[in-house]
Amino acid sequence: MNLPKFLLADNSQFPEDIFVLHTEFPRFVINLKDDEIEWFEDLSEENEEDIANELPSLIEQASQFYDDEMAQYE
Repeated sequence: MNLPKFLLADNSQFPEDIFVLHTEFPRFVINLKDDEIEWFEDLSEENEEDIANELPSLIEQASQFYDDEMAQYE
């Protein structure tokens, strides 16, 4: 199955939160309300510096994805 790079996630237990899942490596879910990230990968063996350098771009892409998705509802 081919998955899109980003997916929106919703949970009624967290009505104020906005979750976006990143489905490619490194896989994670970000809460756009506070930019908190939960990693689905074990990153201990990966080069943390590379991921740290890539992270701002991934957060920006996740935010842009959300904005683009919400614009379709307006």
